[in-house]
Amino acid sequence: MPDTDRQTLFSPFSLGGLELKNRVVMASMTRGRACNDGLIPTPLHVEYYRQRASAGLIMSEATWVSRESIGFINVPGLFTAGQAEGWRAVTEAVHVEGGRIYSQLAHSGAGSHPDFFKGEPPLGPSAINPGLKSFTPEGFKDTVTPRAMTVEQVKATIADYAAAARNARAAGFDGVELHSATTYLLPEFLNSALNVRRDEYGGSPENRARIVVEILEALIGVWGPGRVGIKISPTMAMGGFGPTDETVATYDHLVERLNDLALSHLQIVRVPNDLTGTPIHALQDTISYYRPRYAGTLIANCGFDKASATSVIESGQADLVSFGSSFIGNPDLVRRLREDLSLNPSSRETYYQGAAEGYVDYPVAAAHDLFLI
Repeated sequence: MPDTDRQTLFSPFSLGGLELKNRVVMASMTRGRACNDGLIPTPLHVEYYRQRASAGLIMSEATWVSRESIGFINVPGLFTAGQAEGWRAVTEAVHVEGGRIYSQLAHSGAGSHPDFFKGEPPLGPSAINPGLKSFTPEGFKDTVTPRAMTVEQVKATIADYAAAARNARAAGFDGVELHSATTYLLPEFLNSALNVRRDEYGGSPENRARIVVEILEALIGVWGPGRVGIKISPTMAMGGFGPTDETVATYDHLVERLNDLALSHLQIVRVPNDLTGTPIHALQDTISYYRPRYAGTLIANCGFDKASATSVIESGQADLVSFGSSFIGNPDLVRRLREDLSLNPSSRETYYQGAAEGYVDYPVAAAHDLFLI
């Protein structure tokens, strides 16, 4: 159950028994710095996450659970012993600084490209091209029609998530978050336009949500209660496929099922645009819609600043708030928010590729950098 003390963004919080020093969460952000054949975190990763350990909780960048899940260059994995060892250096550095860190486990699904699989199409819920872009070794390329997963491949993928969860434990993470947001495999299963299966993994809200629930059950089997969370984005379009007239019912069913699981949290990406006239107009105030439907700890995500984050916490609509791009240019974001200091801008040119530049070279605030906006 969520902590009842919602006084400030900076008050402590107990997340599944894990004590957080504040309610500021660093959201998962792909940064593309694992520039090695093994997709192993490097000393740059260690420094990047160490610098941001003042967050109450860090969510790692989306991390591949298998070779079949890769869909973006230079993103680290958690499917080999070498990758787990690389991540251990990261978690140890964060813990030395008094921080907490979850691993976000991900599979790109049909959002990937044959360039990652020796010419073979990627896997997806159905043989439907989502109309996305995949960042391949040769640059951004259009997605293709994926291979529809067999039931056996679905089961194998669930096992891959469990294996990655075991590696996350070995690497010293404090928990794991299931990436079921944006354009990845699991949101594809939840979308009735991309998932036209007629087996136990498609055709109804219960069936579309089944793979998500089964993965969560597998992760809890590895981690135990209170150390597994999930991130969802019910209102987000995927390439050429937006939410459908089945979206609200599908996510309503999923969130209802989440209440039956011993999760640490549900993180929700709120809608960034006007939903008037769409089949999901009921989700316009996304956080308020799901708050009464989910009994556990809720993390609100997408476009928050100090004022709006404080408001959503003080109103009881959310228990924690996650910040994304503002953490890129501001390793000391928590202090800047608390003291109303100005924020560094960040360089979009270095968001997804590069080395130290735009990654670990942003300065911390000086005491005299007062907030002037």
